[in-house]
Amino acid sequence: MDFTAVLAQIKPKLGCVADNLTLIEEQITKARDAGADLIVFPELALSGYFLKDLVPEVALRTDSPEILRLIELSRGISIAIGFVEETDDYNFYNSALYLEDGAICHLHRKVYLPTYGLFDEQRYLARGESFRAFDTRFGRFGIVICEDMWHLSASYILAMDGATTLICLSSSPARGIEGDSPGSASAWQKLVSTTALFLNCRVLYSNRVGFEDGVNFWGGSEYVAPSGESIVRAALLEEDFLTVRVAEGALRRERIISPLMRDENLFVTMQELLRIAEKRRG
Repeated sequence: MDFTAVLAQIKPKLGCVADNLTLIEEQITKARDAGADLIVFPELALSGYFLKDLVPEVALRTDSPEILRLIELSRGISIAIGFVEETDDYNFYNSALYLEDGAICHLHRKVYLPTYGLFDEQRYLARGESFRAFDTRFGRFGIVICEDMWHLSASYILAMDGATTLICLSSSPARGIEGDSPGSASAWQKLVSTTALFLNCRVLYSNRVGFEDGVNFWGGSEYVAPSGESIVRAALLEEDFLTVRVAEGALRRERIISPLMRDENLFVTMQELLRIAEKRRG
């Protein structure tokens, strides 16, 4: 079905869950009043990104009051949002929730925690262990969190599990210069476009903005069609509220013109990966 989504390109405050929740509620209300069906927030929207030792202080359980408030708000609009999750065994995850009709529809824990350059996530957070597609009222979705998308197997698994729409929640810093924009922006745009094209899927990419510890996040949230074409893109380096119309017809048309997923041979892929795994164990 056709639906309208909002990519909420916000500027969270580091470590300030209450302030961020207020900002998020304002964005949800604005999107709902504008008739949107879905709103997508960036990675760790409730807490900010470079948390380090603040992780336990900002962590929330899925039954925390802040999460219960968002669940209640999802009765009027579906919500995808990132937060630090605390589990019963006191592990902490970089997680994303998809909330719909007053319930948790899906929870994804970031699998690939970067530890290179200015990143040090794995020192403070536990790794997720799965990629699962899930059903929504708009069709079958999959969620990846930032670095997850740089591992091609992640999006591939979700597509083979039936996801026709991928949501990517991101906190990507601006690095390097390429023309008039950050080099990281250009790299992400190529990645999102290529993923959509080769998997015949739609991608909703929501990236944050603002400064933390002298690091600037570049924004540039976008909706990319199954053809790999960027349909609409948010501003660079500033807050934005991007409304996108997602048309089912474009997905149908692309899968007729270029039926890559129909022709994908999952069993050959599994067979060859098992062969490689056995060889490496060998």
